[in-house]
Amino acid sequence: MAKAKRQATWAFFGEELKARREARGLTQQELGERVFVSGGYIGLFELGIRKPQLDVAQRIDEVLQTGGFFERACLNLIDASPYASYFEPVVELEALATKICEFAPTVMPGLLQTAEYARAVTLAANPFVTEAYVEEKVTARLDRARILKAATRPEYWVIVHENALLTPVGGPAVMAAQLEHVAALARERAVLVMVLPRAAGAHASMAGSLKLMEFEDAPPTGYTETAFSGTLLDDPAVVKRAQRAYDLLRAAAKSPEASLALIESAAEDYRRCASTT
Repeated sequence: MAKAKRQATWAFFGEELKARREARGLTQQELGERVFVSGGYIGLFELGIRKPQLDVAQRIDEVLQTGGFFERACLNLIDASPYASYFEPVVELEALATKICEFAPTVMPGLLQTAEYARAVTLAANPFVTEAYVEEKVTARLDRARILKAATRPEYWVIVHENALLTPVGGPAVMAAQLEHVAALARERAVLVMVLPRAAGAHASMAGSLKLMEFEDAPPTGYTETAFSGTLLDDPAVVKRAQRAYDLLRAAAKSPEASLALIESAAEDYRRCASTT
């Protein structure tokens, strides 16, 4: 219900933006250039697909001379969310994507995490938080993963660095269950998983994780994330560079068949270790 309400408000924002832009005689590209985003980004606002960002809304008010209307509308869109502000738009885009390509350099991607693994990751980064906070984060992560069970689920490609298999997040039992979960999804063809071996050395996305999303009626979008922040990539030239980086990662990764065998072997090792402790 909350999501539907937010998207309805986004649609209102988009309708008003289109009407006031056209009243000024500007194209999406022209407005985008004046507020320092792409024309495609303006189009996503107008379609109600992308959540407006406050700094962009403020620049739109300046260009269209709307007396703070879009800033106020944007502020009214900000509500409680279990996600970091920079990640909230990504969650909405994941649900709309027809294809997602992801690279995870250190931990399993959120869409593939089990509850126990997500809990361990959350506590590692937030050792002094309340149990309610942890449960909120874990529940939100599992809710995101529902798109992989939907009839309209996206085509999902994942490249996982071997480090994510070798780091015992949560202990052997948690890791065994996590890797068994990933293997099961791969066998169900809900995800195509490839492992980037440590022996590959330097790779094309050394700075952090990378996610690429394609849509039915919108330009592709990228997202990069480091430990404390994330960045949406909507400039076509930048997205093209990110796609090339993903292609290089895929070329260096093991085949899906070899990757699945490696994941299953690691799961078996963790399971054996858990049974002896």
